[in-house]
Amino acid sequence: MGRPMVVNKAVKPAVVADEGLGAFSTQEMYREILSRLGEDPDRDGLLATPERVEKSMAFLTKGYDQDPAQILHGALFDVDYDEMVIVKDIEMFSLCEHHMLPFFGKVHVAYIPKRKVIGLSKIPRLVEVFARRLQVQERLTRQIADAIQEAIEPQGVGVVIEARHLCMMMRGIEKQHSSTVTSAMVGCFRQKETRTEFLALLRQPATNGV
Repeated sequence: MGRPMVVNKAVKPAVVADEGLGAFSTQEMYREILSRLGEDPDRDGLLATPERVEKSMAFLTKGYDQDPAQILHGALFDVDYDEMVIVKDIEMFSLCEHHMLPFFGKVHVAYIPKRKVIGLSKIPRLVEVFARRLQVQERLTRQIADAIQEAIEPQGVGVVIEARHLCMMMRGIEKQHSSTVTSAMVGCFRQKETRTEFLALLRQPATNGV
């Protein structure tokens, strides 16, 4: 599903090897990028930049080292409940795999249990695992839905993501107010009645101070 687990990642520097070029640390590669941009990587403001960028990218892509199944399977509960469960307005930040620029927004997740439910805090954690990878919004939406479907085999799953992409806002067509909405509907959520109920509940405003 992703890259294999990296052992002792925090103490073992990342190294990229290329035939004829030897081995370069990630920080050395970032220094080279700065140089090719016409900057001086030895000036005060940039001296620590390669190290900072390395740490930032490790954090922003930490989802590759996490197993979604393990996160969910630690919080599955048998229940006698067969109505819709919705966790909405989950904040999401990810990196577009095409330009490695951020996209961000909200994720709304719903499912109708068959025999099991997922601990509510695990759904945002699941979103985080897939979002902390190089992504496209369409695949991210589908991965969240499929992971829940595989974990508890509910009657169905629905996922909607609303996001803004800096690759559209800062470059290219430069449409600063554009947003993208994607959905993934599995099982009974493909039925018009269930899908309509889900989307209607998403539009309801929060009440009672929630």
